[in-house]
Amino acid sequence: MKEFRMATALAAALLCAAPAAAQDIDAGAAQYKSTCRNCHGPTAKGLASYPKLAGQPLDYLVSRLKQYRAGDRLGPNTPLMAPQARDLSDEDILNIASYIVETY
Repeated sequence: MKEFRMATALAAALLCAAPAAAQDIDAGAAQYKSTCRNCHGPTAKGLASYPKLAGQPLDYLVSRLKQYRAGDRLGPNTPLMAPQARDLSDEDILNIASYIVETY
């Protein structure tokens, strides 16, 4: 009986979480397409000196964006990335990173 209740609770949680996750991906897609795509390309594979984002793990992308937002110097593209990340919320960062990981 206890296992049944746990399974039911888990199923309910997953059903409730699915729409929120889709909404986050959609928000990340909109942000990526309006800002990130210009330099990192339409498939996140990078353009010119802008690095490939496709295939990177979620925690790496989140960490990098938070570091840029904080003003940390990470490499030669920091002067270009810091202003792009400055106004991103934690939620924005997670949405963008999730979109990249799920899509590319």
